[in-house]
Amino acid sequence: MALVNHRFTLASRPVGMPKRSDFAYEEETVRELREGELLIRVLFISLDPAMRGWMKESRSYVPPVAIGELMRALALGQVVASKNSLFAVGKHVSGNFGVQQYFVSEGRGLIEVDPGVAPLPTFLNILGMTGMTAYFGLLETGQPQPGDTVVVSSAGGAVGGVVGQIAKIKGCKAVGIAGGADKCRYVVAELGFDAAIDYKSEDVAEALRKSCPQGINIYFDNVGGDILEAALANLARGARVVICGAISQYNVTGPVQGPRNYLSLLVHRATMKGMLVFDYADRYAQAAREMAGWMAAGQLKSREDIVAGLETFPDTFLKLFKGENRGKLLLKVDAD
Repeated sequence: MALVNHRFTLASRPVGMPKRSDFAYEEETVRELREGELLIRVLFISLDPAMRGWMKESRSYVPPVAIGELMRALALGQVVASKNSLFAVGKHVSGNFGVQQYFVSEGRGLIEVDPGVAPLPTFLNILGMTGMTAYFGLLETGQPQPGDTVVVSSAGGAVGGVVGQIAKIKGCKAVGIAGGADKCRYVVAELGFDAAIDYKSEDVAEALRKSCPQGINIYFDNVGGDILEAALANLARGARVVICGAISQYNVTGPVQGPRNYLSLLVHRATMKGMLVFDYADRYAQAAREMAGWMAAGQLKSREDIVAGLETFPDTFLKLFKGENRGKLLLKVDAD
């Protein structure tokens, strides 16, 4: 009997926060494989803030998802049928599979993963794009030195939590900014940050002055907006500001809020630079090996927030923008 694939396509471009009606839940029959192809059963789907940007029609580093097109997403799955000699049935692979149950691939762009090295969700977290973003964003763009004060926004999220841990490994002081007392406790008690600032109940600029009396050497920005401005107001001389994301701005319906106090960069002889993880693709294996070593030594923790059921995608995705996830948000395709 032919397999049936369920998938989410983009039905309309969201205005503000995405709604369930912005997506269409569809089913289709999985076609027969051609020579050189393989069939992947998708097990876990990575839910990332960047997906919100892919829904916009504006120019970006990748083309937008077209209306009626499969919603783009990184994912991990298992080969269940193959006419490709490089990928045998039973192998686990990751790649851009989209928000669906099955994916027919020609084998290009697939990364084989070994569940004997780490649990499968880890390969969409620390040993996947999340970890690569934190690793190269901090180490290459931020250029940390022992003794530096590193401040990370969205510290309870996927990338931010890894950035702070790597900062500690490199001999830096790590200060996280997160939303709510529980997340702040998690950032300090579980991830090992030196301090955490609750942006929901504290004056962030004032709290940064207290936590970073000598100023911020590296600010790793995941949120933009008012918190970026607070960080710029507390820079040390020669500071490096890493622009990784701006989740506070992704659902705004008006102009994106930029930093009004950007002249702080001039005053403190600081730099602000954007980073994209794809620029370091040829070095992913090196980074994964080093981070796997840190994990084995107990220096780096991988935390996943896993929600089961493909049909929950529209609601589960919104957890990212409501600050409800702790660690890496993943969708487990099968509910059982």
